[in-house]
Amino acid sequence: MKVTICAVGRLRAGPELTLISDYLDRFGKTGRAHSLGPAAVVEVEDKKNAGMGAEAVLLERAIPAGALICTLDERGSLMSSPEFAHKIADWRDGGRQDLAFVIGGADGIDPGLRAKADFSLSFGRMVWPHMMVRVMLAEQIYRAAQILAGTPYHRV
Repeated sequence: MKVTICAVGRLRAGPELTLISDYLDRFGKTGRAHSLGPAAVVEVEDKKNAGMGAEAVLLERAIPAGALICTLDERGSLMSSPEFAHKIADWRDGGRQDLAFVIGGADGIDPGLRAKADFSLSFGRMVWPHMMVRVMLAEQIYRAAQILAGTPYHRV
């Protein structure tokens, strides 16, 4: 199952980009044996600052056709890392070939796009900068592959 992170905004060179690249590269290596990966990041940018609606149009174009859509939203489901790993495995085992994680901009995700999501995930009730959400998501995707592979990376 291919994984795409569709996100508003462009990451410049820096620690966040380094971390994301590292975790997604590790995910690709671990996930391959478990029918997971590769992972890619698609960035969109609303250059006209037209708001959430314009961002939603750009995000929808970035989502692979037929992909399961999972939004990152403070109103989403709270999950443990093992629960998240098993959710991904369930999607994979259910025949999904593409999984798209959607991260909105500063104002969040347009309600119309949120309504199209198959699932919504929350990293807690706090609001996180979208660049940090990318890092946390990349790490959790890698952790999910490690959990499914049965490695000691995730310790309880």
